[in-house]
Amino acid sequence: MEVDVSDGRIYIPKDVRRDLGERFHLVRKGDRLVLIPVSSDPLEALRQNFSDVDKSVDELKKEALEEAKEQAGR
Repeated sequence: MEVDVSDGRIYIPKDVRRDLGERFHLVRKGDRLVLIPVSSDPLEALRQNFSDVDKSVDELKKEALEEAKEQAGR
C-alpha cells in the first residue's frame, strides 16, 4: 500500500482499520516506518497473549537477558 504524506498525515484505509484497530505505535526501523497496532485494552491483550506462560517474571527476565547476550555475540 502506498500513501501520500505531503500534508504530514497518514491515512489508513477503512478495511485495515477495521482489521487492526485505530491506534498504532509508529516505530522507526532504519529508513522505514512500522505501524504496530495497539489494543483498545492493552492490559487485557497482554493477559490473553501470555495466559499460557507458567514462568515467573524473574525467569522471563533472565531468559530475555541471556537471549540478548547471545544475539549480541557475547
